Amino acid sequence: MTSKKTGYLLGAIAGAGVMAAAMAGAGLSQAHADQQPSLIRTSATPVFAPPPGSPMSFADIFEQVSPAVVSINVTTRVEASSLRRIPGFENFPFNVQPGQPGEDDEQQDDGAGPDNAPAPKTPPRGQPRGPTQQSAGSGFFISADGYIVTNNHVVENAETIKIVMKDERELDATVVGRDEGTDLAVLKVKGTGFPFVNFENSAKPRVGDWVITVGNPFGLGGTATAGIISAYGRDIGETFVDYIQIDAPINRGNSGGPTFDIYGRVIGVNTAIFSPSGGSVGIGFAVPADVADTITKQLMTGGKITRGYIGATIQNFTAEMAEAQGVPDQRGAIVNDTVDGGPSQRAGLLPGDIVTAVNGKSIKSSAELTREVAKASAGATLRLDLIRSGKRKSVDVRSGVRPSEKELAANALNPRNPGSEGGAAAAGAQRPAVIGLALAPLDAAARQRYGLAADVQGVVIEGVDQDSDAAQKGLRRGDVIVRAGDRDVTSAADLASVVDGAKKAGRQSVLVGVHRNGRTSFLPLKVAG
Repeated sequence: MTSKKTGYLLGAIAGAGVMAAAMAGAGLSQAHADQQPSLIRTSATPVFAPPPGSPMSFADIFEQVSPAVVSINVTTRVEASSLRRIPGFENFPFNVQPGQPGEDDEQQDDGAGPDNAPAPKTPPRGQPRGPTQQSAGSGFFISADGYIVTNNHVVENAETIKIVMKDERELDATVVGRDEGTDLAVLKVKGTGFPFVNFENSAKPRVGDWVITVGNPFGLGGTATAGIISAYGRDIGETFVDYIQIDAPINRGNSGGPTFDIYGRVIGVNTAIFSPSGGSVGIGFAVPADVADTITKQLMTGGKITRGYIGATIQNFTAEMAEAQGVPDQRGAIVNDTVDGGPSQRAGLLPGDIVTAVNGKSIKSSAELTREVAKASAGATLRLDLIRSGKRKSVDVRSGVRPSEKELAANALNPRNPGSEGGAAAAGAQRPAVIGLALAPLDAAARQRYGLAADVQGVVIEGVDQDSDAAQKGLRRGDVIVRAGDRDVTSAADLASVVDGAKKAGRQSVLVGVHRNGRTSFLPLKVAG
């Protein structure tokens, strides 16, 4: 009971101090409203009077909440080759061999990025252990008994973890649980009576409201920065989070640290920055408190984070796609393909279906569809509203359990039906041209030539006019057109018919499904010319 009150008071005291400062500033402004600018000239040093509503100082917040914020120092064992990566050339094969000069040198890394290379903690017998790498991040206590929140990428693959408190105490920490999907992790240190802060789930600050961050940028622990909330609902390519965008400077090493409102309550966990230079340019992203609170509570209780899964690959149904399909105002997610034997396939979901809502909630993007599906528990029924062949209908899908991110990545890297760009075109193949594409039947010779499985149906591209829209959008020889408009395609005549129909309807483009390397994607192709 006492510990909970302590956590509450951290926010209450901070809020009181800031509000008092704000009121003092407002009073000065009102007393001298006729003076521009707001510099009060006296016989002493000029005093700055901030506009009403803005704090005179963030010192009270920092003083009260900073004891709960920690620096996190991590040691990992990595592959030597990963330490020699050049930004932008991560996949270049350097072929570094164990035992080369300098390999045992300790490498420094600030740990802000999620791409620390994984490595086994114990190498196979007879092989030397890789070098160690030091990285650093931020975190904060959320309970008096030693639970700490940080980012997953800060502690992933860690061999040892030490946290450094504001009073310079160093404590060993262990990982309680990690969630790759939201990039959150919970650590635990031994002891009690630690200062802690609370997540704020209800009083949501507005865009433009003040925020303050505390963390460990570039190893400089106990650093405070301030700014405002720039936006909500930012999609930065991470599937399960609508990020908060802030302009309070956060840099490499701030990962896992808290963003506070002016009452000292945690409204987000700093996770990423947008930066061409590697340093802060005023665009940072934080996991919202409601998401972080839910995930960390599950991790603290030993719960495994599970998410719903329907077994379908999807992409955004864009404005250009909508125009091509004759539904210009519609947004949603289009189904590229379904997993064999998966929930979507069993429920009758088809490639080309445009999903517009889940359980009555409208969706506007593939990310929104994924998030809504992820909320479902295994076995739950998801009602998908969709458009198929121009008609609206609903399909009930029974949710499965989403595989781990590593399993999904492995499937993406190893498609069922790997393709090939090699091989010469079959002699005498029919190549009628449609919208800049030279097309041929998908016969046995073509399947062998391009490594296409027997279950792939469509018409194969044998050539692309380099002046065509298809070339501009990356279509190439060996790709298979499997669908166009609202119909499956098995011949060049099928595609030509859909293109003619689009022209007669006054549309500028036609939506086609393209199969490549075992996956299908949709894109609109212009029909003019």
